[in-house]
Amino acid sequence: MTGVKYKIGTFPFSANSRAKTNLDTEGIVKFLTDAETDRILGIHIVGPMAGELIAEAFKEAAMAAYSKPIHF
Repeated sequence: MTGVKYKIGTFPFSANSRAKTNLDTEGIVKFLTDAETDRILGIHIVGPMAGELIAEAFKEAAMAAYSKPIHF
């Protein structure tokens, strides 16, 4: 899909309270969305305990794609 305008939203584990509690703050969630349609193009979650943190960090990364993260 060349020529697609996109927005990026990221949320670092270092801003996640559960990751801080577990002392595993190295990681990130990243959203790529179509700038015109808001369609999700891709999502990445990388880091220790990613499966357990996805519920808390997923929404924050999505909101960051619209420049409205809550806890960043």
